[in-house]
Amino acid sequence: MTLSRRAGKIRASTFRFFVARIPGAWHILHVDVEVARHNREGSGTDQRGFEYAVSYQPDWLKLVKVTRTLESGRQSTKTLFRNPTDKPEAQPGDRVRTRILAADQGLDFELALTDPRAAVKRVRIAYEVRGENGRREEVEFTLEGGPPRR
Repeated sequence: MTLSRRAGKIRASTFRFFVARIPGAWHILHVDVEVARHNREGSGTDQRGFEYAVSYQPDWLKLVKVTRTLESGRQSTKTLFRNPTDKPEAQPGDRVRTRILAADQGLDFELALTDPRAAVKRVRIAYEVRGENGRREEVEFTLEGGPPRR
């Protein structure tokens, strides 16, 4: 009898199976399946009091920071959202999505990241919004995530 271990991926699911070659045929002995969890919903408030909704992959995203220029001209960074989960419960999968929405600013974007090696730790996004006086303002979001902290 020959024993072999195989591995493969189907979308966000990871599966491992063990097969044995018994004369004349291969037989599956054991299968492990690990599936990425669905996105969760969170929220936060920035330096100017704007409310944000955050849809995030709970096993990848650690926190979201927002950086904007204050009325005084000083630049300020604030943690907008922190994942309440201490440790991931599953592998995040090859593709993670994070969406940030602030309706009162007309801000809405989604980041879809394909990272099969789980090597991405931080992503920065500069988003342009119209300020109260009609002038354009750049708001920067830093999404920190990365490999599971097991």
